[in-house]
Amino acid sequence: MSAKTSKKAQAGAVQAVHKVPLKTRLAANWQLYLLLLIPVVITIIYKYVPMYGIQIAFRDFKASKGYLGSEWVGLYWFQRFFSSPNCVRMIRNTVLLSLYSLLWSFPVPIILSLAINQLRFSKFKRVVQTVLYAPHFISTMVICGMIRIFLSPSGGLINLILGTQTDFLTLSGAFRTIYISTGIWQDAGWGTIIYLATLSSVDKSLYEAAKVDGASMFQRILNIDVPALIPMAVIQLIMSAGGLMNIGFEKVWLLQTDLNKATSDVIAVYVYEQGIENAKYSYSTAVGLFNTLVNIVLLIIVNKIASKASDVSFV
Repeated sequence: MSAKTSKKAQAGAVQAVHKVPLKTRLAANWQLYLLLLIPVVITIIYKYVPMYGIQIAFRDFKASKGYLGSEWVGLYWFQRFFSSPNCVRMIRNTVLLSLYSLLWSFPVPIILSLAINQLRFSKFKRVVQTVLYAPHFISTMVICGMIRIFLSPSGGLINLILGTQTDFLTLSGAFRTIYISTGIWQDAGWGTIIYLATLSSVDKSLYEAAKVDGASMFQRILNIDVPALIPMAVIQLIMSAGGLMNIGFEKVWLLQTDLNKATSDVIAVYVYEQGIENAKYSYSTAVGLFNTLVNIVLLIIVNKIASKASDVSFV
């Protein structure tokens, strides 16, 4: 059967299904639609209904007056944020920290997956995977406590190795390196799971044919493994770009000091300080909404670029 004939047959099947009344299709597959209804309802309740509260970013919100009773101020809170003295610094720190994290941490799970996939001793392979996965299950609070101990100027492991007594967390120039390197250690192993699953689906006959043709291990990785990983890597890149401005609040807040704020002062921490500590609900909501809108724009841009470059996209 030719490709054109196959496409015509598929088109005819689709048209035949659409000719069946919707009620008939619902009645025939009601169990499936009922199962689908449960996550849809939960998503609407917990994701879309709370969006009603976004309007406080455009109001001078008073809890005693409620949403509709509070005065409408339009873009006042956005103007106040953009005119604040630390606005440019926070946006720059958020973008740079996110961009550097993506640049350095994104390739690591791919490289680890390619290396682990070459291991032939199954027991050793499982041990390596377990060791790499373990840091992901350590809470952020514990991770930050470990970082402070390792970087302590008195008896810290890093200072003992270097023979110094430097408090690295007080150095603004060292904050990004500390944040990114510890993030790679914590999440790189966990990120290999999806890539290893992709590599496990590669046809083994391709490796056998490559060996017969005399291809080296590096050539097999370059011509078989890497092309298989590209679609998944592109999807992961799109997802990462969508959260580019969403720097992990907990880790930054726990590692932040008065002396490293020049590089650690990010939007997420600022929203927490203004909204929770200072009870400026409208102002913090406006800043958070701006952060979300930037993420949406970045997601759309990266999705468009990825769809043109590799024919992989979400929409």
